[in-house]
Amino acid sequence: MTTPYVAELDAEERGWYQVAGLVRDLTPDECLLPGYYHDPDWAVRDMIGHLGTWLAEAAIQLDQMLVGTYGGHDVDVDRLNATFLAAMRDQPWDVVWTQACAGRTRLRQAWADLPEPTDEAAWWIRKSAIDHYAEHVERLRAWVEDLVGRRVEEG
Repeated sequence: MTTPYVAELDAEERGWYQVAGLVRDLTPDECLLPGYYHDPDWAVRDMIGHLGTWLAEAAIQLDQMLVGTYGGHDVDVDRLNATFLAAMRDQPWDVVWTQACAGRTRLRQAWADLPEPTDEAAWWIRKSAIDHYAEHVERLRAWVEDLVGRRVEEG
């Protein structure tokens, strides 16, 4: 793998473990409580499902690059977000978490399968993972602090 693209994998790993570390502070029941986000009203489960489906989508795009069927990154983000949310919305927490972990693993494997990473492949890593984690992590941190604080007050 060429040196310019190693930074993407390192940044993806740091971002993922930042998100995962926050989620680990919650109980499975807390992951189902609405309030992480208010429009739409998401629980942590919904946000993790959102991240996981985008990671899986990026893996598909990298696979298409590998086999020569890639059509570019001009995608309808709103349509995909709605589709992904509908697919994961009512899934149990353990299914959503497992899917997100699998999506991430598949993304990293698809990246490794490329004979030579490209700027376009790096775009998908940044869009679906690095920048996406960063987009959600501060709100996640605040929500986790709120939920853990409630637990302490009740306990």
